[in-house]
Amino acid sequence: MTAERISAEYIPSILIVDDVPENLTIISDLLADRYRCRVAVSGAKALRIAATQPQPDLILLDVVMPEMDGYEVCRRLKADPLTRDIPVIFLTALDKEEDETQGFEVGGVDYITKPVTRGILAVRVEAQLVLLRGKRFLSHRNELLEHLVAERSRQLSSMQDVIIMAMASLAETRDNDTGAHIRRVQQYAKALGLALRENPKYRDALTDDVLDLLYKTSPLHDIGKVGVPDAILFKPDRLSHEEFDEMKQHSFLGGQALMEVEKQLAAPEAFVSMAHEIALYHHERWDGTGYPLGLKGEEIPLSARIVALADTYDALISRRVYKPPYALPEVRIIIERNRGKQFDPDIVDAFLANEDVFAKIARKNPDPDKKSGGRRTALRRLMVKEKE
Repeated sequence: MTAERISAEYIPSILIVDDVPENLTIISDLLADRYRCRVAVSGAKALRIAATQPQPDLILLDVVMPEMDGYEVCRRLKADPLTRDIPVIFLTALDKEEDETQGFEVGGVDYITKPVTRGILAVRVEAQLVLLRGKRFLSHRNELLEHLVAERSRQLSSMQDVIIMAMASLAETRDNDTGAHIRRVQQYAKALGLALRENPKYRDALTDDVLDLLYKTSPLHDIGKVGVPDAILFKPDRLSHEEFDEMKQHSFLGGQALMEVEKQLAAPEAFVSMAHEIALYHHERWDGTGYPLGLKGEEIPLSARIVALADTYDALISRRVYKPPYALPEVRIIIERNRGKQFDPDIVDAFLANEDVFAKIARKNPDPDKKSGGRRTALRRLMVKEKE
């Protein structure tokens, strides 16, 4: 029987197995005042009853039976996940030490030799049922605790997701990019990770947990833009060299902010570590000409290399104040041209093999209609109104 709440009204069920009907009657009479007794005259019938709901709480099993002896019955009970937790007490006339030893070896919890008195039988049976109730209580308690832990983990995960998007949206209010850009980049990043995992080189590195972290942390890639001056972020034209140098500080600022969060934690946290990697290094280039540190090749963390291509792809297909959106064939050419220069060659190959997935993500997450003003225009209008 599966774990259930044991109440005072519950009467345990005992299956008595013996090929001699007289023995079944005697044992049943000894136990009938306290337990529900069921009987089986063969091992085969005992196995069927044990696997049928409601299952017995305990089995009293004779050893010497035709066709299938008690030891074999016990072996089969313990081999079946449906019946292996039912305690088995051997009740037999075999009284040699090796017989008893074999009974325990095949999975019995106790071994009683015949003839047996009512008192001895009742004490030994009740002892096993007490243990069974304890196991079921602990099992039920553990299931409840696992459920509570899982529920709390889901709540914390949901809270974490909300905080991430809130932080990413904060960076968005400091830029002309949209929330759709954030959603697209995180979906591109996960799609790239899934595609890259097909490469044996990355199979162990890109587990499901890592891909989930990549999806959750990629929205924070531009969190450092909160530290870039308005005159640069809001400039409706191309930036000068000096202005671009200042804009490039956003990766350092974002990485520094997340590094400070890491320092405050009592233990390393994979989520914050990956967010820090992405924010700091997503503008590094495979050939070492990127910023802020000029890392080269696999010196750049894998998460940042993936987000670098995802972010660039979205920038190419999106309208900016200084450029119209590129057509998808042009985007493909640009990314191919930068294979081994700006981007990790393996990541470019994964993108090229799944370019249609990127196009679908972009179609499902379009930018809002710019004619309506959008968040940036609304915010600037509010600022003007306050000044008036």
